[in-house]
Amino acid sequence: MQMIDGIPVWGVPQDNAVEQMRTCKCTAARVALMADHHLGYAVPIGGVVAYHGRISPSGVGYDIACGNKAVLTDIPVAEVRKNIAKIMDDIWHSLSFGIGRKNKEDVDHPLFDDPAWNRHAALAHKELAREQLGTIGSGNHFVDLFEDEAGRVWIGVHFGSRGLGHKIATYFIKAGGGKDGVNVEPVTFDAESALGKDYLACMNLAGRYAYAGRDWVCGKVAALLGANIIDEVHNHHNFAWLETHDGAPLWVVRKGATPAFPGQRSFIGGSMGDGSVIVEGVDSDESKVALYSTVHGAGRVMGRNEAAGKRKKWGQPRVGGKISKEMMTEWVKRENVELRGAGTDESPHCYKRLSEVLAHHEASIRILHKLSPIGVAMAGEDEEDPYKD
Repeated sequence: MQMIDGIPVWGVPQDNAVEQMRTCKCTAARVALMADHHLGYAVPIGGVVAYHGRISPSGVGYDIACGNKAVLTDIPVAEVRKNIAKIMDDIWHSLSFGIGRKNKEDVDHPLFDDPAWNRHAALAHKELAREQLGTIGSGNHFVDLFEDEAGRVWIGVHFGSRGLGHKIATYFIKAGGGKDGVNVEPVTFDAESALGKDYLACMNLAGRYAYAGRDWVCGKVAALLGANIIDEVHNHHNFAWLETHDGAPLWVVRKGATPAFPGQRSFIGGSMGDGSVIVEGVDSDESKVALYSTVHGAGRVMGRNEAAGKRKKWGQPRVGGKISKEMMTEWVKRENVELRGAGTDESPHCYKRLSEVLAHHEASIRILHKLSPIGVAMAGEDEEDPYKD
């Protein structure tokens, strides 16, 4: 960890993300940059920003409550490996990957009976949310199968509150006077104001919705495997929490950063051709400086357009990308991963190695399990990620 202009930074500093955090620091009580940090909307991804009595919808971002869930199953790994092609076909055809998708099944949940849906105009999207519950989306969102160091099979998923979260964020960023763009000052408002209370209510409902979606997907995949779930690890990494640090209450906004309080377990995913981990937080001086936070993934080293190329218009092929389909395929085959979907903008070449990123946080987390990917499913290469974060 190093200090840059009063900002604690883990890993190799990315100048544009550090510059974003300088802007955030002007209105924040505390800030920190995790080792997977990179440029985001108003607040860098991998950024932690804490406020006295204020909340930031642009800090939480557009994909409210994006997060990870991993579940341990009782199915023998040999059975999964023997049938991996069919299993991944079943996952690919049973679940909905991509932009604006509806679940292929009618899914109900007690959450939709909650009167909180009637609280605010930003929540007037219950039917959309109902249709999208359990859909995975695009970008770096995934459904993976893993083997751990003991030969056990885990299911891992990564996605958030889908269109609901995007609509909530759009509403409140505009209501708070926010400007569209990357290098803009984060929108903040008093957490006790009417606007602040409404945003927090909507954010928390989106958080419960994201949890419900990840629960459903993990349960669905376990059913496809014919397996029982015997343990689970679940966490948001785009969210805000009211916490006490050094005796003071702070609203801690984590964008692409994972809570890591002592003993708290988290699932952190690597790229499609790299390992993932289950970690737990430990108490240390660095933990306190990081506001008990850690990385949410490996972190990008290459932008999407740089990797896959640009389109002149929607529907036309990308041109000028540095990563070919053959390069991506060679990597995942070498790692013995069965892949469904995914574009070259999600190739392992686009990411740091997770083990190297985690090494920067060794003073604040303990690795409990190392997970090697067996199967990976993501949205197809023709999808565009509409979310800025």
